[in-house]
Amino acid sequence: MKILIVSHDPIGERMAGPAIRYWELAGALSKEFEVLLAAPGQPTLRSADFRLEGYEPDGQALARLAKQADVILVSGYLLHKFPLLKTAGKPLVVDIYDPFILENLEIHSVRPLSEQARIHTANLRVLNELLQIGDFFVCASEKQRDYWLGMLAAVGRINPHTYNDDRTLRRLVDVVSFGLPTQPPGHDKQVLKGVWEGIDRDDKVILWGGGIWEWFDPLTLIKAVARMVEKRDDVKLFFMGMRHPNVEDVPEMRMCARAVQLSKDLGLFGKHVFFNDWVPYQERENYLLEADIGVSLHFDHIETRFSFRTRLLDYIWAGLPMVVTRGDAMSDLVERHGLGRTVDYQDIQQVEESLSALLNEPHLRAGRRGEFEKVAAQLTWAEVVEPLAQFCRQPRRAPDASFRGSHKASLLALAWRAWREEGIGGLWARGRTYLGRRCLRD
Repeated sequence: MKILIVSHDPIGERMAGPAIRYWELAGALSKEFEVLLAAPGQPTLRSADFRLEGYEPDGQALARLAKQADVILVSGYLLHKFPLLKTAGKPLVVDIYDPFILENLEIHSVRPLSEQARIHTANLRVLNELLQIGDFFVCASEKQRDYWLGMLAAVGRINPHTYNDDRTLRRLVDVVSFGLPTQPPGHDKQVLKGVWEGIDRDDKVILWGGGIWEWFDPLTLIKAVARMVEKRDDVKLFFMGMRHPNVEDVPEMRMCARAVQLSKDLGLFGKHVFFNDWVPYQERENYLLEADIGVSLHFDHIETRFSFRTRLLDYIWAGLPMVVTRGDAMSDLVERHGLGRTVDYQDIQQVEESLSALLNEPHLRAGRRGEFEKVAAQLTWAEVVEPLAQFCRQPRRAPDASFRGSHKASLLALAWRAWREEGIGGLWARGRTYLGRRCLRD
């Protein structure tokens, strides 16, 4: 089987979550299938396990690659940008691990309400097209799967055809979360302690892994660190990434500027709080192994409930105890296995107390090693990819594909009848009614 994975994010030395996901999925699937990973522009990484090719906005390369594939995996806006992928006639896997319409509500929340509504309507139309055309869907968690089952029901994809095919609907949508490398991380060079200006070898490093997006709360963390340094001067907070590697498609986040400004206002910038541009993916383990605590804090809104904080998996991979905000799937995992501490939203005192308590533990990493290893073993890419691999072994069109095709044909038949019996006026009236209903649904 030939599997084409189309990434919407560039593949290179510095990668964000989506690019990392498709790079790793390609590697995991290549153990069993012939995999081609396609990415925008000219990818700068190479793999011995799978082919990697670039594509341009004209879509010609994607058209050629789609003809060669037995299965195509897409996500986000790809079908909207490249309609040829819809008509390739190949089983289509849609990756919906990122509920982007919820993220975009937060990203665009400062715009005028009319503009927010226009953007949301466009985003929802793109998402609904994905849900209507996919043959198999993969998401990041069981909580997410419940959300997507509701969305799929709303666009008519839960119907007698898909239900009779599988009453659990796992053959329609299943969980393929973010994963971990099978090999443990290794430390091959010093990157923080004793190397980064302002961070001494004996300092305690609190690590923010990944970027600073609008739905994250670095402000509470910076305020908590300000309290901590009043009592001890060896605490250093390091943000691994500021600017998203995909600067063309991802806007600069306002929260980045707010975090930097707050650290300056509190006199912490360059002394106790440090901001990095973006850590190369292959070098992240050095930072993870030198850190003492990992942190991820977020606000209380709908994005949180259905999120899957992918960089927290790096903490698990490295056995790095963490402090995280409650309310998402990953915080449930931290609580259940004792991988660190969870805190309430925007609670400066809880964050300060949790960080201080962990730093005061004499065997912070060693005492939790067993639990970290147990959780990590269940989350390797080889494990989490299995539902997707199962589909690729016997790829198929969705059982309601012909039903959806006949539905479109029936619409044409109804339009012909309206024109023949009621003339152009009747056709126009019925068309307006149908489009009105579709707009409400979309």
